[in-house]
Amino acid sequence: MAGTRFTRDQLTLVALKNMPIVLLVTVFVAFSLLDHRFFDAQTLVNIARQASYVGILAVGMTFVLLTAGIDLSVGAVAYLSAVLVSELLKETPLPLFALPVLMAGIGLLAGLVNGALISFARITPFIVTLAAMGLYRGYALGESQSREANFPAGITDLGNLGIFGVPLPIVIFALVVIVAQVVLSKTAYGRQLYAVGQDPEAATRAGIPTRRIIVSVYVIGGVLAGLAAFVSVIQMGTIVPSFGTGDEFDAIAAAVLGGASLFGGRGTVFPGTVAGTLLVQMIAVGMVFTQVDLYLTPMISAAVIFAAVLLDTARTRQLAKISKRSIRVEIPVPV
Repeated sequence: MAGTRFTRDQLTLVALKNMPIVLLVTVFVAFSLLDHRFFDAQTLVNIARQASYVGILAVGMTFVLLTAGIDLSVGAVAYLSAVLVSELLKETPLPLFALPVLMAGIGLLAGLVNGALISFARITPFIVTLAAMGLYRGYALGESQSREANFPAGITDLGNLGIFGVPLPIVIFALVVIVAQVVLSKTAYGRQLYAVGQDPEAATRAGIPTRRIIVSVYVIGGVLAGLAAFVSVIQMGTIVPSFGTGDEFDAIAAAVLGGASLFGGRGTVFPGTVAGTLLVQMIAVGMVFTQVDLYLTPMISAAVIFAAVLLDTARTRQLAKISKRSIRVEIPVPV
């Protein structure tokens, strides 16, 4: 009986760990059956291209969630980065390669402020980043006078540039994913990050610099928010005042649907966050293909976020139950 239960638990674990892939395939098949155009290769490329912006935000959010934190300011940081660089370009001509560096640098400073207040001032992440969201967006709106932030005409040529046939936004997203996954899975920093998320007090007693780790994840989130802004700029060429509004929730949904826990200590960038990002974007594109009422779109997006939270809660409880049963199975029985 114990062996049967253990086998069932193993199957459940496999299903839970691969839930993002299962959901992604299910949604893809469903929309393909509703509209055959959805199965086209170009549609998949467009989904990946459009997902690159939110995907980069979601990778940064994954780092934050691993520490049981949250960052509600990433959309505002992306907007701030784009606006400040746009204003700088009015005064000083800059080479195109400097734009992502500057945007990422602005994001770094914003993330450093957030992380320092959370880690050293001991203010709740929700409060800090909620206040930061209003502060950064308000400052950016003041700098731009609530007008569109325009960029040189040649900037969109980068968005259309292909490397071995792959659009540049997808290439940037892929590079971010590769680096992030290597950092989390192959480095001491990655192991420390998971340890802090699972039990910060135990991590501190083990000699892990918990405060610096927490600051670092908000810095990473800020840097990737600035880089995400660059990816969006090269595709659109201009940034409207509403840019980034609500994108933090899409990033959270993508990370959680991909297996990251809101309670910290669990999650992967690949395939987790990548699958979650593609799932969120696939649903958005699928609603366009199936001509869902425009007014229903925000409601469906909200339902996706709600489902992500429910899935995370159920997954956490189930994993806890399986873990307890496994411990009981491994305890030797006295003869």
